[in-house]
Order: sequence, then structure tokens, then C-alpha cells
Amino acid sequence: MDTEADGEPSPIPEVRHVIGVGSGKGGVGKSTVAVNLALALSKLGARCGLLDVDMYGPSAPVMMGLRGERLRTGSEGRMQPLENHGVKVVSVGFMVPDGNALIWRGAILDQVIKDFVHDVNWGALDYLIVDLPPGTGDVPLSLHRTVPFTGMVLVTTPQGVAVADVERCFDLYGELAVPVLGVIENMSGLTCPHCHQQIDLFTPGGGRDLSERYGKPFLGSVSFDPQIGMCGDIGLPTVLAQPDSPAATAFLEIARHVMAHCTQPAVSA
Repeated sequence: MDTEADGEPSPIPEVRHVIGVGSGKGGVGKSTVAVNLALALSKLGARCGLLDVDMYGPSAPVMMGLRGERLRTGSEGRMQPLENHGVKVVSVGFMVPDGNALIWRGAILDQVIKDFVHDVNWGALDYLIVDLPPGTGDVPLSLHRTVPFTGMVLVTTPQGVAVADVERCFDLYGELAVPVLGVIENMSGLTCPHCHQQIDLFTPGGGRDLSERYGKPFLGSVSFDPQIGMCGDIGLPTVLAQPDSPAATAFLEIARHVMAHCTQPAVSA
């Protein structure tokens, strides 16, 4: 793997922790986790930003209630993050009209990432949550060359295929020496609305087994709930729209775990 960098990654002024949210494959709810984690951290009193660099499927504009908005440049010539629900947001989705494809690769992709990190007036933040594309491609490598990460949070469903793909993420971040803060299992099960019994949508326990196998914390699980997706679609994520729901409670507990791990000494991936 070629991870050679031109120079060292540079911290973002006034940003204490940069935390990536990644997954091995699409469709596991990674962006939903990233958005709700940012909002949960904010609810717990942290100053939080969200950087959406899921280049080919940016979800933050819709889920953060900022659909159709565009980035603007401030008087000092730097981009200004948009803000909603108390969280600052930058997304590649603010750069193109809805439905338009981004056909970027190589040097252009690398430069956009650098601009989003170091040419944005983020201000003072305790946490910058970075929603990464699924997989182990160019974007996480470019970000690694651009900014030092406090650590990564990896999202999976219990499904064996999703777990196997997250193992590749462990391999990538191990090679890059980026600490993995822990694993989140999304869509862990469905509570039947009639009998209130738990229904396993996949073979259970994949996320917890993965965290134990790699010796990383299991940050928590979030059950499947159609309301989570519906809340995201209207730009009011479940942490805000349904603060007493099991999902919102789970995201807040995950946020507490992330905050606790950020106060501990860094460990290898």
C-alpha cells in the first residue's frame, strides 16, 4: 500500500479531536450514525462539527436540514461552515445541485479534501466528526495525509458480509497507525410493534464479536427502527426528534463512550 505523504498532516487550529466514522461497505447506516453522533455530542455540551466527505453519496445536507444550501466564503477568504441544530456542517453535497453526480478522482479529490479541512473557518470545536465513504479507498488516505485523527469509529451491521468488510478497515487503519476507538453495531434487531419481542434481522452479535476479536471497545448497538430513517429524511435526526426513544438513548450512550475514549492516551489501531 502506498501511503507516502507530501509532508506531515497538520492539525486544524482550535479543533481538539478529529474522529472519523467509517464502514467497510455501504448500506450499514454509517452516515446516520455520524450525524446522530455529532448531535449527541452537542447535546452533551460539546462544540461539534460535521465534515461529510462521502463524496459519491453525501447525506449530511438532507439529514441536517440543510438541503439546497451552498457554502459561502467569508471576508477573510475562507469557507464558512453552515450550521443547524447547534452543529457546524461542511459537505460536498453543498457544492453540487441535488441529483448531480460527482465525477472526481485523483488530484481533484485530494485538493477538495485539503480545502474542506484547512480552508474552512471551523472555529473552536471539541469534536469534528468526519463521515467517510465506505471502504478503504482514496478519501481516507487523503485525509490521513491532511489531518491527524484522534481515532476512528467503525460501523457495521451484525451481518457477516458487513463484519468481513470492516475487518479490511481494521487492516487499513492499522497500517496507517490510526487508533480505532471502537465498533458500533447498527440495525442490531427490530422490536415487533405488536408483541414487542426482539427480532434478529441478521445473525446476532457480529459487531460485538468483531470488537472482541480485535481488542477494541464495543461502543454500543442501535436497533433497527424505521423512524430513524424518516427523521433523517425530514432533516431532524432521531436524537432531536425522538429524544426519549431507545435509538436516541443509544446514540447518547455511544457519544459518552467516545468522549471517554478521547480523554485516554492514544493506542495503536
